[in-house]
Amino acid sequence: MTRRVVGILGGMGPEATILLQQRLLAAVPAQDDSDHLPLLIDMNPQVPSRIAHLIEGTGEDPGPVLASMARGLEAAGATALAMPCNTAHHYAGAITAATTIPLLSMIDLSVARAAAQLTSGDSIGFLASPAVQSAGVFEAALERAGLKALWPDDGDRMLSAIREIKAQGPTDRARRILSEAHSELAGKGASLIFAACSEFSLLAQDLPGTPQVIDTVDVLGDAIHEHTLAN
Repeated sequence: MTRRVVGILGGMGPEATILLQQRLLAAVPAQDDSDHLPLLIDMNPQVPSRIAHLIEGTGEDPGPVLASMARGLEAAGATALAMPCNTAHHYAGAITAATTIPLLSMIDLSVARAAAQLTSGDSIGFLASPAVQSAGVFEAALERAGLKALWPDDGDRMLSAIREIKAQGPTDRARRILSEAHSELAGKGASLIFAACSEFSLLAQDLPGTPQVIDTVDVLGDAIHEHTLAN
């Protein structure tokens, strides 16, 4: 079987990119190395900070760097692109304009999965960077699906948890912040909840089962699997 190859725009952060690889490995019932999915990965932790650019207004635009990475992956043989960073999808236009291959958008794919389970007018709670909210990363996809967004009241606390995970890994404090935000969103009426920050994906499995949590990294992994094995 000839497999197509997905190029990963990675490094945002590195641990999240590795998490995506781990979940792809776990999803394949492999008997040998050759059964696993081929990937092209540009692990670039030097992509300019999305938080500095979108929230602080002081950082360099990540768009040109992401576009360059995408071109390099296409030139290396990628037949589609994927990016395990929700916030970086704000720059999806720069990526798609720079290449001729599709971007497997974890934003559109995640909203489509949620919409298949929900009714128009339902609300999705977001465990995400406040940059995702302020940049409206999910807004167009939610509007098309007729769904609404709910956010934790304290965006700064969510950002502090993200920074802590980037620096120290999944700490008990970050786990507590995420759990409390999950409870807050449930109390606000969320029909389901997105773990929509790849740092939070490292802790998503520890969250309560009600409301259901959809991890956007898992959705992206499913799309990579489907693309690679498609005829």
